[in-house]
Amino acid sequence: MSIPAVDLMTTLRSGQSTSPRLTWYGPESERVELSGRVLDNWVAKTSNLLQDELDAEPGMALRLDVAAHWKSFVWALAAWQVGMEVVMDGTSADILVTDMPDDAGAGFDAVVAVPLAALAMRWPGNLPAGVIDYAAEVRSHGDVFMAHNEPTPDLPAVRGTASHLHNGLLTDFATVDEPGVRLLVRASEGLESGLAASLGAWTVNGSVVLVHPGTDVTDHLIANERVTRS
Repeated sequence: MSIPAVDLMTTLRSGQSTSPRLTWYGPESERVELSGRVLDNWVAKTSNLLQDELDAEPGMALRLDVAAHWKSFVWALAAWQVGMEVVMDGTSADILVTDMPDDAGAGFDAVVAVPLAALAMRWPGNLPAGVIDYAAEVRSHGDVFMAHNEPTPDLPAVRGTASHLHNGLLTDFATVDEPGVRLLVRASEGLESGLAASLGAWTVNGSVVLVHPGTDVTDHLIANERVTRS
């Protein structure tokens, strides 16, 4: 029996796999569009990095200390695909993923630095000793994820304002939405809220337009992206 996150990634890379699933509007007119196939590719590579390089296993916890961004969404999906718990409340975890590695505290088995610039090929500057550079490492990992250890649906999946198991990820944590929705998600509402809304959209064959807090949500943007709900 597979977990919901694995089923979701299967859905995103099949069917209308070339259709936009996650579109990001960032600072300085940055726009990144990921189709279902491309999103799955990023998630697979990140899952493989977790499993093969960081020895991540089902049941382990990943602290995601990155604001709502297309890369933090990739990390959450990758962790769930491995069968991990994504921690968003600042409590203890096995692995820390952050865009502020200089502020990372002790107590983690591994720390990963994520540069948020769309075309970043490596971290811009020096990293603390032992911190892994996500941008430099992720591209070398495989495009297809095959779990070494199959996760079970009764494992924890979310730790934030509430806790959820994997079997409730797409039913209890995800926000209910209408089929085929093109959903506007404001990053200013936070990572947990953004992930719940996006999972709800993807579950009903919809797509997401994620907008940075510094980007104006104009009528032109809404019309150009064919947003159906905001």
